[in-house]
Parts: sequence; C-alpha cells; structure tokens
Amino acid sequence: MTELQTGLPSIRQIQHLIKEGQEVELKLLTGDLLNGKLRWQDQYCICLSTPEEQQMIIWLQAIAYIKV
Repeated sequence: MTELQTGLPSIRQIQHLIKEGQEVELKLLTGDLLNGKLRWQDQYCICLSTPEEQQMIIWLQAIAYIKV
C-alpha cells in the first residue's frame, strides 16, 4: 500500500486546510461545485463535510481544483 507523502506541498496544504477547518470550494472534473470543510485525506480520497454536515468521500482523481 502506498503511504501518504506528507512532504509534498499539495499534501501539506490540504493538511493545513483540514487542521484550520477552513471552508473550501471543490470543483470536480464533471463541473460540479461543492462547498464545505475538508475532514481527512488519504492517498486515494478526501472527505468533504457540507454546511448541512453531510460527509462526502471524493476520489482525488475526480477533483479539478480546491479553492480557498
């Protein structure tokens, strides 16, 4: 199994957003826009908690961008 490479700037930035509980806009490759707070990440997925407290697990390969 692949380890999460915490030395990469992108991983560190996402970890910072999780720690701070900052709201983000996440755009998927399908064009869908999602808003909420990042809760956790692993080497394959990220968890987004919506303002309604619904948690979504999203494959990292499906993300076009994360905007703060």
